[in-house]
Amino acid sequence: MTKTILITGSTDGIGLLTARKLAADGHRVLLHGRSATKLDAAADSIDGGTESFVADLSDMSAVKALAAEIRAKHERLDVLINNAGVLRAPNPTLENGLDIRFVVNSYAPYLLTKLLLPIIPQDGRVVNLSSAAQAPVDRYAMLGHRQLDEMAAYAQSKLAITIWTREWSRALPNGPAMIAVNPGSLLASKMVKEGFGVAGKDMNIGADILIDAALGPRFADASGTYFDNDSGAFADPHPAALDAAHSAEVMATIQSVLSQQR
Repeated sequence: MTKTILITGSTDGIGLLTARKLAADGHRVLLHGRSATKLDAAADSIDGGTESFVADLSDMSAVKALAAEIRAKHERLDVLINNAGVLRAPNPTLENGLDIRFVVNSYAPYLLTKLLLPIIPQDGRVVNLSSAAQAPVDRYAMLGHRQLDEMAAYAQSKLAITIWTREWSRALPNGPAMIAVNPGSLLASKMVKEGFGVAGKDMNIGADILIDAALGPRFADASGTYFDNDSGAFADPHPAALDAAHSAEVMATIQSVLSQQR
C-alpha cells in the first residue's frame, strides 16, 4: 500500500538515501530542506513520486509555514520522519539566544509533529532521530541561558527528542506511534564527516532501520520505545530519560519556549 511520508533534512545523507529507497518502493515522499537548489537536485536524483518543501527549521515561523503548506496539500500523512539535525554550526547561538542544536534537533520536530498530528492517522508513525550520544538536559542551556560545546548541546538535544517521544506516546495511547531511533553511530553522513573527520560507515545501515521503523511490523506496537541500531535491538535510552522529574522538566521547558515563539 502506498504511503505518504515526510522526511525532514532529506537533501543529503541518510535522509536522502531513505527517500530514494521509499520512492523506489512506490511511496509518495515529501522532501524537505533549507535550500531550494539542493531540494531540486535531490528530487532529480530520485526515481518516483516526490514533492519538495523549503523551510529553515531554526526558525519556528518557518516550521509553522511548512506544516501549513503540507496540510494545505495533503489530507493524510502516514509517516513523519524527523531526520533533520545539526551538530556543528558557524554561529550556534541564534538571534533569540537559543542554541541551534536544541532548536533544530528538539524544538522544531516537536512543533512540526504537533502541527501535523491532525493529518497523521492513528495507525501512522512518527520516527524521531535520536543518537547514541545522549546526556541529561541542562534546562538553562535549553533556554539559552548557558552555552555548551557542540557535543554537549548535541547529546542533550538528542536526549530531549527521545524524552518527548516517550512522553507523547503516553499522551497518545491510540496512536500514532512515536518511536525514537538511533540509526547507527558514525555513519557516512555530512554531519559525521564535518563533526568527526571520519569517512563513516555505510549509510544504508541508517536508512534501512528508518524504513523499518516507518513501515515494518515489529515497530507497529513500539510506540514510546527507543531502538538502538548499534546493538540492533530495542533498549533503554540514557537513564535521565527514565527519570519522571527530569522528563517533566524537559517537557515543560519545550512547551514554555515554543509558547513564546511566533
